[in-house]
Amino acid sequence: MSTADNIKEMLTNTRLCHSATILDETLKDATDKALSYEKFLESLLKQEIKYREEKRFERLMKQASFPQYQTLDEFDLTEQKSLSKRQLNQLRELAWIEQGFNLILLGPPGVGKTMLSIGLGIHAIQNGYKAIFTTMHDLLYHLKTQEIVKSAKNRIKRMTDADLVIIDDLMFMAIEKHEANLFFQFINRLYGQTSIIITSNKGPEDWGELLGDPAAFVKRKVYHPANRIVYH
Repeated sequence: MSTADNIKEMLTNTRLCHSATILDETLKDATDKALSYEKFLESLLKQEIKYREEKRFERLMKQASFPQYQTLDEFDLTEQKSLSKRQLNQLRELAWIEQGFNLILLGPPGVGKTMLSIGLGIHAIQNGYKAIFTTMHDLLYHLKTQEIVKSAKNRIKRMTDADLVIIDDLMFMAIEKHEANLFFQFINRLYGQTSIIITSNKGPEDWGELLGDPAAFVKRKVYHPANRIVYH
């Protein structure tokens, strides 16, 4: 076995598999550029780290289950008079996730609530956080079936382990009391460890009638008037 092959095997055994794959190419580049041993090793490790970051991003994006890929750069602020550039920049900083704050995006259909929530979720993942996107309909399905369907149980676990959970279309339709109880139990599990973004075409004053507990969101500190962004 050649020295290069021996190094590849050792790299693989130490779980530096990408480094093993690119070793020959990186060695050739180092020879052509007359790089020092330090610079060669630095180049190899930088490529390994970049590869791992890209794979992690791909894995987290797959788990997030965004319905589409739309970044914050694609969000047109000129069409949203209720959201200033300063507010958007504050959201970009993601301090609200670090502090465990929640966001409520309110407004009629078609004004960009979901697009903004997706953009914030992708931005969070790009900055090392775990984010999960779900519609209210899908969330209730997973909550009701988690005891009998393994994929539903795994989905709920990923949500409770995430840094950010996006719940789209809250109150799109009325739900049963049992579903409301499951939903509030889920919110309780997230409280204090996971930030939540909720989008809805109905104001919080209407949630109580549909959920059967007018004060539930306030009691759990999920909703506060200062946290909401209202689209007109």
